[in-house]
Formats: sequence, structure tokens, C-alpha cells
Amino acid sequence: MLICLTASHKNSSFDLLERLSAAEGRLERALLDADPTIAGAVIINTCNRFEAYVELDSAGTPPQARAALTAAAASSANLDSAELVDTWDLHVGEEAARHLFAVSSGLESVVVGEGEIAGQVRRALEFARAEDTTTSDLERLFQRASQTSRAVKNKTPLGRAGRSLVRLALDLSDSRVPDWSALRVLLIGTGAYAGASLAALRDRGVTQVSVYSPSGRAAKFAQSHDIEPVAAADFETAVAEASLIVTCTTATDYVLDADTVTTGRRHAPLAPPQLGHEDAPGCPVIAPARQLVIDLGLPRNVNPNVVEAGSIELLDLETIRLHAPLEEVQATDHARVLVNRAAKKFIQVTSEQGLDPAVVAMRRHAHAILEEEVARVAPRDPDGVAERALRHLMGRMLHVPTVRARELARAGEHDRYLEALETLLGLAVPAAADQVEAEVPESNRRAS
Repeated sequence: MLICLTASHKNSSFDLLERLSAAEGRLERALLDADPTIAGAVIINTCNRFEAYVELDSAGTPPQARAALTAAAASSANLDSAELVDTWDLHVGEEAARHLFAVSSGLESVVVGEGEIAGQVRRALEFARAEDTTTSDLERLFQRASQTSRAVKNKTPLGRAGRSLVRLALDLSDSRVPDWSALRVLLIGTGAYAGASLAALRDRGVTQVSVYSPSGRAAKFAQSHDIEPVAAADFETAVAEASLIVTCTTATDYVLDADTVTTGRRHAPLAPPQLGHEDAPGCPVIAPARQLVIDLGLPRNVNPNVVEAGSIELLDLETIRLHAPLEEVQATDHARVLVNRAAKKFIQVTSEQGLDPAVVAMRRHAHAILEEEVARVAPRDPDGVAERALRHLMGRMLHVPTVRARELARAGEHDRYLEALETLLGLAVPAAADQVEAEVPESNRRAS
């Protein structure tokens, strides 16, 4: 059984998601060790969601898996289990597949259509592979999710729009910035969001960009992107001199707060730059110096007390979520059609494969009988006429049972087929999960 347990910006507070994203270690292996009915797990942990995709064996149940995930996540993130137990949204079977395909396509993001999530889904699978916590069905599920996200991108305006959290944040800043080309920007962070931020800033005409990295990677990032690095000793001054500060690090502690700004302003050779001006009757008057801080980090990179330093406006993920536009409705509808179609196809194929061992056993049984008959008539059949007739007859007889296997699998009636084989042919075929377990050496099985 395939299930998904999810906490996202739609059902959880940013504070809770922030603490989940800061959890120590990964939980895939912890889940498998905690509950022997969990055959595999892949976890997506981003700034806006924490999701566990789990395959259960025949003895597993969704409530049992929910309890295991709640305990593991609470322990790792130092949370009270009561905060989590009622948070999870549960998706089972086709709905779990549909949800992942929608997530990977950007349909469940803060900004509908944002492209970063597809890469995060791929990396989640890669990590689970490295931890050896995937199953064949989970592998196919995530590979199909990547294929679906590409189809949505290529076949709908939703993908071509190229919206992202970074670009939406800058869109929301347009009214505050009269001239992007005049800005001095400080970028804090050197990861994927930093690259996306720099590209979006350059699209708006920004040319003065420097980068600081709490982990010491600023020089390498600056060299590869043709911008200026900021040394740790110069960080506070760089903060004071920047018109716009964009933070996007994976640091678990604040990288910017009111004390940093205040100290920098005391040592900066110049007053903080202007973001704009106001015209008063009679003569132009320069507005008070002010700075804009965009915090794209989760956990938060910026302490909310930064505004106490004065003349600072903070735009964080919570604010971005509240202002995210609901647009391109037709593109979204088309994307949903593609996602639904892909989910149905995935479940159909999975169901059919669930009866593959039974079909193989039936055909093997039939062909064994066929070969006995061919051998029996061979001495009296020098031209092979009887053999060809027997093989043709067997092919026709096996056609209907093979087709019925697919039909019953799609309807979820695997047991009817297995019971028929045992009743009519005396074949006791184990369920696919049981067969896989039986084929795994005892030394390789997880302790329960």
C-alpha cells in the first residue's frame, strides 16, 4: 500500500515547518527501523513542506505509519508529538500518486508553477536511494513524478511562466524600488536559491551585487558568477551599505538581526543608501534612508527584530505566501488534467504488476503441460503439425486468463484471481509482497 503523509504551507504554520526543516538527520531509515511494516520511504523536506511517501507491506496500516512518522519527526525536530499528530494530511493509493505529481509540477507550491520543487523531488529520491530505503514502486512513483512535471512544463503556460519564490519576492518589491539599476544588493547564501536570486536581480537591471556566505563559500560563488565576495570581517559594513539584502541560506541560526545592522551602521563610511525619494511641494526632498530585506530562508535567516534597527522593511516567506497571486487558472486546470491522467496510469500499471507473479505461475504451469504433450506426440509427428496445433491452442487458451488478470488488477480484485488459480489449477501463488520477502535472504532482512 502506498501512502503519503504531508505537512505543508496549506495545513501547517511556517513556524512548525521551520522546525521540521531543521530536524537533525534524515528520517527514512528511522521509519524503516521503527516499523517493520514499512517497506520503503522517501521524504521531501523543503521550506514549504515536509512529506513522507511510504510503501506498506500487507500487514501495515495508515494509522500505524502515521504514528511512526509522528514519533520519528517529533524526536528529530524536538517537537511535541501532539503538535504533529493532527497536522498530517493523509493520501492513499492513487491519491498519494496524484499529490506527488501535483507537488512536483508546482501545483501545490506557495507560488503555483514555481520550478524549484521538481529538483527537490528528484534529490529526495536520490537521497533515499543512497540510504537504501526505496522500493521498486517508490522508484517508479518518483520517476513518473519527474516525467509528469516535465510534461506540465512543456505542455502548459504554467511551466513556461517560470515563476518562483525568488521572482515573486522581487515582484512584490517593485513598488518599493524606483530604479533597480541603482541598487546595491547584498546576497547572503550561495546555494540554488542564491543563483536563482542573482539571475532574477540581473533580469531587473541590477549590476551592483556582492555575496556573503556564513559557511565560507562566498569567494568561490563570487568568482563563478562575476560578483564581489564579502569577507566575514566586512559583513556588518556590507549590511549597512546595501539597499537590498536577500538571504537564502540553509543556516539553522539567524544570519542577520538588529544588532548586526546597528553595528554596521556605526562603522559604515556612508549612510545607508536610499531606495527612493518623495517630492514635496516646491522642492524635492530625499526620503529617510531605508533598506529592504527579503528573507527566503527556512529556517528563517533573519531575526524579525531586524526592523527595530529602524528604516528597514522585512519581506519573509509568510508575507510572500499571503500575497501569492492566484493566476493562470486555465493553465492550472490543464496541468491538473495531466496530473490526474498520470496518477491513474501509474496505479493501473502498479496493480497489473501486482498480479504478474500469478500470471507467470499460470503460464509456466500451462507450458509445462504443453511441453509434456509435445514430447509425447513427437514420435508420431515428424512434420511438427501436431506440435504447432498444440502451441496455437495453448496460446488461445491463455489469452483470456491473462487479460482477466489485468482487468481484475485494475479493479483491485487480486484475491479473486489468486483464488481461481488455486481452485481450478491447484496453484497457490503468494502475493507479490510475500514473494519478494521470501526471496530475500534472512541475513538481509530488517529486524522487526
